[in-house]
Amino acid sequence: MNEERNAEQNTAGEENGLPDGAVVTAKDGERIHCLAIIGQIEGHYLLGEGQKATKYEHIIPQLVAVEESEDVDGMLMVLNTMGGDVEAGLAIAEMVASMSKPTVSLVLGGGHSIGVPLAASAWRSFIVPSATMTVHPVRISGTVIGVPQTYYYFDRMQERIIRFTCAHSRATEEGMRELLMRTDQIATDVGSILDGEEAVRAGLIDEVGGLKEALAALRERIREIKNNQNS
Repeated sequence: MNEERNAEQNTAGEENGLPDGAVVTAKDGERIHCLAIIGQIEGHYLLGEGQKATKYEHIIPQLVAVEESEDVDGMLMVLNTMGGDVEAGLAIAEMVASMSKPTVSLVLGGGHSIGVPLAASAWRSFIVPSATMTVHPVRISGTVIGVPQTYYYFDRMQERIIRFTCAHSRATEEGMRELLMRTDQIATDVGSILDGEEAVRAGLIDEVGGLKEALAALRERIREIKNNQNS
């Protein structure tokens, strides 16, 4: 029975033009695509061997396929990420935020660094109580040229993240800056580590909840849209 169900889901993915192994669930006439953001978000440079990674060049076409497919009604984005490439993460977040189909995000384990705006990019966001989110200033590894232009670039990139996150959540710019600059929570860095309830209180996430709550909210939104289209 389980093998038949898995085959059915994989076939649905192939029919919708989604990548092999994509999970599209069907229940009560509603079809939901599950998108997983795991490990580090890989951008323009390859990560080392043995590291779990989400490649943005794989995710972006997948989002286009979900948006264009007539057989997918909504998308559940599940996050357990330590962050990664800022521009790649923002590119994914901007695409999710601009989708016309309903989207719900669910943070499991962690939604750190660039995972914060990614979680906020969905129409509605959830986080399990045991998950954490790390908010910290933009940083970069490797050679840094110590000129004013470098710091100006960092500052502008930070502004992009703050503006996007605040535009797609209940967080305020003042609150975000305070979380970014705390010095009493991370031993070798500045920033904040928030658990599920703290992330909701900070306005970064809409609600504490798990898979059941996230799917229920997504299905309710799908039904609202269908009812409006039929009326």
